[in-house]
Amino acid sequence: MCHTILATLPTRPLSPGDEESARDEILAMAFKGRQPAALKLRCTILDADGNVSTSSGEFKKSDLSTQHSLHPRDLRKIDSRIPNLVPTILVRKEAVLVNILHIRALVKADMVVLFDTYGSTDSKLHSVFLYHLEHNLKTKGGALPYEFRAMESILLSVLSALEAEMVFIRHLVGGLLSELEDNIDRDRFKRLLHYSRRLTNFQSRSKLVQEAIEEVLAQDEDLAAMYLSDKKNDLTRARDDHEDLEVLLESFAKQVEEIVNEADTIISNIQSTQEIVELILDSNRNALLALDLKISMITMGIGAGALIVGAFGMNLKNHMEDDSYAIWIVTGTAIALSGFLVLGAFRT
Repeated sequence: MCHTILATLPTRPLSPGDEESARDEILAMAFKGRQPAALKLRCTILDADGNVSTSSGEFKKSDLSTQHSLHPRDLRKIDSRIPNLVPTILVRKEAVLVNILHIRALVKADMVVLFDTYGSTDSKLHSVFLYHLEHNLKTKGGALPYEFRAMESILLSVLSALEAEMVFIRHLVGGLLSELEDNIDRDRFKRLLHYSRRLTNFQSRSKLVQEAIEEVLAQDEDLAAMYLSDKKNDLTRARDDHEDLEVLLESFAKQVEEIVNEADTIISNIQSTQEIVELILDSNRNALLALDLKISMITMGIGAGALIVGAFGMNLKNHMEDDSYAIWIVTGTAIALSGFLVLGAFRT
């Protein structure tokens, strides 16, 4: 909610009158955000045959909890009205709750409930995911049960989203690093900072997805409990008998790990580039300081010669006026002193 409030504020400086209006608006939005959440969720339901039986239907939270043997607090993990940036895979008695990136779903042995994002329309990514999910659930000839095919579609959509964003960021950063090799300017350096922050954010989200999958893999009880079809058919399964699911999850965990490693590599390249740019800027600054020192010494040399000439040009008697060689001695001394200081400047 804080991000939503901050996004509504203008970026320009506010006058005293505008500050009061902005404060009142923030208070109104904060109070509105603290109102009790709605008691309904909007869902799309796919049946045991993989067909959409309900599209964007509204259901009471209490009814969903009762129907699917859930605790009310479980729905907080997938309630799209409540921002939750931490991906989670929760295993319950009759269902698996998934909240990863753009997907919030409840997977059962014969049903998949997709929780729609509140206040948004179906995006292209969601449409592609729904199409693949329907196709995968209708494919009954495979060795995987219904719930595993649903999990496969969910994880595949998550992986595709991460890969697409990784390719986009790689293209942006790679092009900018190539530009910095040719020319370093302020605009490119600001863009590099922006891309670095964006990449760091992406890396954090990818690591959270990886940790969510690895957390399930580390729990034998959760892995065994995810065989929902066997539970429905009253088939007992040993605690360590979960090879099929483990292979499926490990495959996706490995691919997410590769994305995280690639993000780490790009971040290292950005840091190396930043260090090189800083060295180049330090070198340029040192060159400017050296040039300033040379100019100062040249100025001092010319000033020293002018000082001598000015001292003898003040029309004061110094008993050297009658000497025919005095002018040459004074001139030579001024030129020699100035030349010595100027040559010393060029040698530094």
